Amino acid sequence: MSVRAGLVAELESADAQEAAVRELHALGYRSVETFAPLDLPDTEGAHEVHRSRLGPYVFGGGVLGAVLGYGIQWYADVRAFPVAVGGRPLHPVPAFIPATFEATVLCAALTAFIGVLVALRLPALWHPVFEVDGFERASADRFWVQVGRDDPLFERQRTMADLASVGAIRVAPVPERVE
Repeated sequence: MSVRAGLVAELESADAQEAAVRELHALGYRSVETFAPLDLPDTEGAHEVHRSRLGPYVFGGGVLGAVLGYGIQWYADVRAFPVAVGGRPLHPVPAFIPATFEATVLCAALTAFIGVLVALRLPALWHPVFEVDGFERASADRFWVQVGRDDPLFERQRTMADLASVGAIRVAPVPERVE
């Protein structure tokens, strides 16, 4: 889930970030995102994981690829250029299977690739949190926790107090848009 605006809290260590995420979830916050200079599997477990909706689209892309792959071969061999040589049938089903399979895999893979890009809103070259002063240290030595404005419990003053109570060095607002 991508959090777009709200409040961001700067923390000193990975342990502080993990504790802050646990405490925020205990308080009832659900729209929480973390930023850290290294991989922290413990904080990833605190995030709510939603089942991907990509599967049906990939299946549909595969079915479309199979239909198109088979249809193109059928059209070329039966309708456009029928050649009856050596007693072969105009519509040789076993000969169409390998190319149909390849078209199925190709279209399913392309659907998955494009679907992941769309679902993750990539390529995302900019995020509103980049406008917070000092956030560039998230790639060096600081740990950040963001509570999104779309969280049901989000109230600016209360959320600022909650972020300060979980050990934040400072709490800053994330701008909506920068013009």
